[in-house]
Amino acid sequence: MIETEEQKEVSNAFFKEALTLLNSSGTPYMLGGAFAMFHYTGIFRNTKDLDIFCKSSECPKILKHFSKHGYRIEFTDARWLAKVYKGDYFIDVIFDTVNNICTVDETWYERAGVGEFVGVPVRFIPPEELIWCKIYVQNRERNDNADINHTLLKYGKQLDWQHLFYRLDQHWHLLLAQILTFQFVYPADYRGIIPKWLFDELMARAKEQYELPASQEKVCRGPLIDQTQYQIDIKSWNYKTCTITTI
Repeated sequence: MIETEEQKEVSNAFFKEALTLLNSSGTPYMLGGAFAMFHYTGIFRNTKDLDIFCKSSECPKILKHFSKHGYRIEFTDARWLAKVYKGDYFIDVIFDTVNNICTVDETWYERAGVGEFVGVPVRFIPPEELIWCKIYVQNRERNDNADINHTLLKYGKQLDWQHLFYRLDQHWHLLLAQILTFQFVYPADYRGIIPKWLFDELMARAKEQYELPASQEKVCRGPLIDQTQYQIDIKSWNYKTCTITTI
């Protein structure tokens, strides 16, 4: 959908007002979502919402601050999400992911990108954490693989790959799958972006899997990346799911 100039002015006015309020609150936050993608890739998307990331302890302060200024607030899901509304526009206040894996902590702020949006100084969630969050979004209604590929293409040479590997060490299969998809999508570009040491390490782990005995528990990790499509595995096929796994 293409915004008219008038719609764009209204959107930008909301974004500027909301970010100015956030800055005046004195509570740390980072901008994520479509505008973090724009910061790291140059890809712009029309949207009526802001994705704000903060620590869970800071979420109530942000909600109270907006409430004092006439915004409607909602604690949507105490595990990871709250919302702030003004007319047709809203703010997602995010402090975790739906699978409770990507919990915002102090290190996010330490590594945040610095910039400006609609004339307001802001910090953006780090690109490694942006990828970390998006790699678990692989469901029928929404799949963020293309967002990750575009981030790797446009920002991959500046990524802290060691840190990204640290973040995904627990679920390294997803990182390997993403890298292989990136190789498929960009056969002329991956060599200058994906570190060979990382590729070799992940491939060695994949090979090593076949040298180990199979898991004694029938486990399905599908719900970590899609909370609906793998319900049949858990409810009807007697698979167990988990939020923490080491293999």
